[in-house]
Amino acid sequence: MPVPSSPSPLSQSVIVHRLRAVGCVFAEDEARLLLAAAQTPTELAAMVDRRVAGQPLEHVLGWVEFCGLRIAVDAGVFVPRRRTEFLVHQAAALARHAGTSGARPRTAVDLCCGSGAVGAALVAALGRVELHAVDLDPVAVRCARRNVAAAGGHVYEGDLYEPLPSAVRGQVDVLVVNAPYVPTDSIVLMPPEARDHEPRVALDGGPDGVDVHRRVAAGALPWLAPGAHLLIETSKHQSPLTMDAIAGNGLIPRAARSEELDATIVIGTRPGSAR
Repeated sequence: MPVPSSPSPLSQSVIVHRLRAVGCVFAEDEARLLLAAAQTPTELAAMVDRRVAGQPLEHVLGWVEFCGLRIAVDAGVFVPRRRTEFLVHQAAALARHAGTSGARPRTAVDLCCGSGAVGAALVAALGRVELHAVDLDPVAVRCARRNVAAAGGHVYEGDLYEPLPSAVRGQVDVLVVNAPYVPTDSIVLMPPEARDHEPRVALDGGPDGVDVHRRVAAGALPWLAPGAHLLIETSKHQSPLTMDAIAGNGLIPRAARSEELDATIVIGTRPGSAR
């Protein structure tokens, strides 16, 4: 009985041609990454088939580069965007100025953490940080634990502040949030990669996209230390709504913008002197 032969290795040119045919703009770069990731011709063929079928490249590879880190991204988990690096940079800058006299490290909370990329990048940027990350989606929580465990952080499954340990209340120096902010009616306009392969709970921000921001702002004050900061990624268009939510819950709001990354965040500061 003849032994089935292994498939012939796909050449880079063939992969590029297949990726271009389905509209991949950076086909050459993607082909190089797929070739480097695959261990066997069979695995390579399967990975190319998944990408051609429309799965996000990051889900096919199993990782994404974020703030210079390789972050694990499982299928069905929200893929960190490069613009979110601005959220990390701003949070790290504020945390460096947080009062950290004595033995206590800075404390950071990453709500709606998804893969845990923001929290892991904060630890990498700051060094000694007590990190607590939360997400509602059990698939995301499992993925985040892989990324955050190496940073010595803790990941909890639950709704916003509900699963956080009570000992963190009033101790948080930076509270970072990359919650969903796509208006419900706009999800249909998103690229199929996101719309079809990322969880709806990570995309849908309600009728005006700011529903979760309002809930975050409403619960933030008791968790923040005096002078500490809440940072929420939003859009340029929605930032006034996010600022209103923050101002209406006892925090002092301001917006920050990176034109290079097309990124907007709103920062809410708890009144009082930083420790």
